[in-house]
Amino acid sequence: MLNFDYRNPTHIVFGKDRLGEIDALVPSQARVMVLYGGGSVKKFGTLKAVTNALGKRYVVEFGGIEANPRYDTLMRAAHIAKAENIDFLLAVGGGSVMDGTKFVALATHFDGDAATLLWDGTAAIDDRKVLPLATVATLPATGSEMNPFAVVSHARGKFGLRHPQCYPQFSVLDPTLTFTLPKIQVANGVVDAFVHICEQYVTYPVDAKVQDRFAEGLLRTLIEIGPKALANPEDYDTRANLVWCATNALNGLIGTGVPQDWATHAIGHELTDRFGIDHGQTLAVVMPALWRVCLADKQQKLLQYAARVWDIHEGTDKERIEAAISKTCEFFQSLGIHTRLRDYGVAQQDVDAIVTALQNHNMNKLGEHQHITPEVSQQILSSAW
Repeated sequence: MLNFDYRNPTHIVFGKDRLGEIDALVPSQARVMVLYGGGSVKKFGTLKAVTNALGKRYVVEFGGIEANPRYDTLMRAAHIAKAENIDFLLAVGGGSVMDGTKFVALATHFDGDAATLLWDGTAAIDDRKVLPLATVATLPATGSEMNPFAVVSHARGKFGLRHPQCYPQFSVLDPTLTFTLPKIQVANGVVDAFVHICEQYVTYPVDAKVQDRFAEGLLRTLIEIGPKALANPEDYDTRANLVWCATNALNGLIGTGVPQDWATHAIGHELTDRFGIDHGQTLAVVMPALWRVCLADKQQKLLQYAARVWDIHEGTDKERIEAAISKTCEFFQSLGIHTRLRDYGVAQQDVDAIVTALQNHNMNKLGEHQHITPEVSQQILSSAW
C-alpha cells in the first residue's frame, strides 16, 4: 500500500426530511447565496424548502448554472456575491451546481484574473478569501458533495480544479430529492459513480486489501441497484443506497494508498466539450476501450475485477478479462447508455480533433503509469468508435 494522508471534514446530513436542519448548520448572521441550475428545484419545492430553512438570513438566489458549468456564468455569480457581501454559499442541485459553487467560492475574492485558476491551479489563493460553502445534493453521481474537486467549462475547454477549502462544510443528502429525476440523469449518475470507482481500482495491485474490497462492494452494489433505481424511482431504500454509493465513490476513501488513473475522465471531458455528449455517456464509451488498449498495464487488476465483481473464474486470462469488459458494457447498456462513439453521431474522422484537444490541454501523459500518450489516446478513441 502506498503512503497517504486522509482528511475529509464534510458533515453529512443523510436521510428523509432533513432540509429543516440547515437552519442550525448555517451561521445565524450569514449572508447567503443559494445557487442552483434549472427550474426543477423550484418546480418540486426544494428551493422553497431551503430558503424557508434559512429563515430571516439575508439570501440572494442565483439560478441558471448549466449542466457543464460555464466560466462566464459562474463569474456573474462571483461578481454578485462580492457586491452583496455574501459570506456563505449554498449549492442546491447536482454535481454541476456543486462544482460551479466551488469555483464561485474561489473566484469571488480572488485577486487577479480568475480564469487562471482553471489552467494555472489554485495554489496562489489565500485560504482566508475562499468563501465557505455547503450543498443540498439532488443527483447521485459526482461525489462533489464530499470532496474538494470541481470541473468548469471555459472557451478553452473543460478544466478540473481542487482546493482544500472547497470541501463543503456540510451536505444534505435526502434520497427523496432524487425521486423526480429524469431516467437519463439517474442512468448517467450510476455510470459516473461506477467509473469513479474504477479509475481508483482498475490500475495495478499494491496490496491495499481494504480499499479493494470497499471498491468491489460499491461496484457490486451499483450493479445490483442501478436497474432498480430506474425501474422504481420512488423506492427509498434503493435510492438511499445509490446516493450513498455515489458519495463514497469519490470522497477520497477508496483512493487512499492506491494508484489512480483518470484517463477515462480526461478523454471524456474532451468529448463532452466538443460534442455535448453527457459526461456519464462519454465515460461509458471510453473506459471499456481504454481497458482493451491498456490491457498490459491493467491485467492483474482486470482479472481481479472479473473474479470479484462479475464472478468470472473460467477461461484464459484474456477470455476472463474480455468477458468482464463485455459484462461492463452490457451493464451500461441495460441502463440505456450506449458504449460506442458512433451511437452519439461522432464520425471516425472526428477522433483526430479530440486527440489534438488533449494535446492542447497538456494531456500528453495520462493514466496510472503516464503511458497514455496522444498516440495511445488515438488508439482508444478509434477502438471506441
